[in-house]
Amino acid sequence: MLGVFSSAIVSPPDELVAAGCRTPSPKITADALVKRFLDNNSSAVSMQIGDHVQFAYSHQNESALQPRSFAVKDEIFCLFEGALDNLGSLKQQYGLAKSANEVILVIEAYKALRDRAPYPPNHVVGHLSGSFAFIVYDKSTSTLFVASDQFGKVPLYWGITADGHVAFADNADLLKGACGKSLASFPQGCFFSTAVGELRSYENPKNKITAVPAKEEEIWGATFKVEGPAVVAATE
Repeated sequence: MLGVFSSAIVSPPDELVAAGCRTPSPKITADALVKRFLDNNSSAVSMQIGDHVQFAYSHQNESALQPRSFAVKDEIFCLFEGALDNLGSLKQQYGLAKSANEVILVIEAYKALRDRAPYPPNHVVGHLSGSFAFIVYDKSTSTLFVASDQFGKVPLYWGITADGHVAFADNADLLKGACGKSLASFPQGCFFSTAVGELRSYENPKNKITAVPAKEEEIWGATFKVEGPAVVAATE
């Protein structure tokens, strides 16, 4: 799966910008990145959302235990990969039909977060149990919300393209050579929200997240780490 967002939606993370400046390497534009994805996935679906957002996904080479899914409802677009162990109880909590799947659940959870402020974002993601990574874009508010499970069971990566777009993908090889050294693994157990304005741990939302510059020979520009002792706050 692939989500690409212009600087009008999300400001490129300073740590990834710095990593790319420290060790300049080849990059390609956002449009070229989407084309690369489509060329490598014959059955891929892509969509342009307004002038600043592009989504693409494919079921090619997906895991049977961690399928990819896409849905849109009330101008909320969501790409989801993985499976929730507690989907049944969450459907009851959000009043969803028995036929609802993970991607619909995430959309409803995001709507609850958006419409019931100050409902804490870490509670929304912290109540999801299983293997997952998802990208939510709310067109009505131009808000981006991205999250990964606490153990990183579904890989997720982010980087910056040549024209300053921020790209999220589940395939590191897709972003290699597209984002240069402005590339990193999205930290597990974390969420990134443009409404909040920064990257946060949903288990330890008050703990600072720092980016450690990677060694020159590594493909990554930085590694994001949550500082401080582990304190499970999401389930309190």
